[in-house]
Amino acid sequence: MRKYLIKDICNVVNGGTPSTKDSENYDGDIIWITPKDLSDQKCRYIKRGERNITEKGYNNCSATLLPKGSILLSSRAPIGLISIAENVCCTNQGFKNLVFKNDLVNNLYLYYYLKCRIKDIEKLGSGTTFKELSKSSLEGFV
Repeated sequence: MRKYLIKDICNVVNGGTPSTKDSENYDGDIIWITPKDLSDQKCRYIKRGERNITEKGYNNCSATLLPKGSILLSSRAPIGLISIAENVCCTNQGFKNLVFKNDLVNNLYLYYYLKCRIKDIEKLGSGTTFKELSKSSLEGFV
């Protein structure tokens, strides 16, 4: 059986957070997910978060719109919360999101595979104040 690295099957996409000092960045129509939105989740899919952002907020941060079916993986505070996007959405900077670039594996399989390997993924985190999973570490994960 051939093994694939995450980077072989997915693009790893960072999230972003618009300035909270500008109220015009929030309460818009763009679904925006934070780790808190996944913290008590009982389902494998997430439809929306507690807050949305506006187009202005989206344009003023590094968030990327993720296609439906993308895997959302919290990469800090804590590492390892995971869900599948039920809609087009974006996430805050506490995520490394997996956007499929081919059909070598489906999202449900990868979701359960990562859930089963979450302790191994947590070990990839580094940092002194709090652990964070880097994009390159996740891309090299088997």
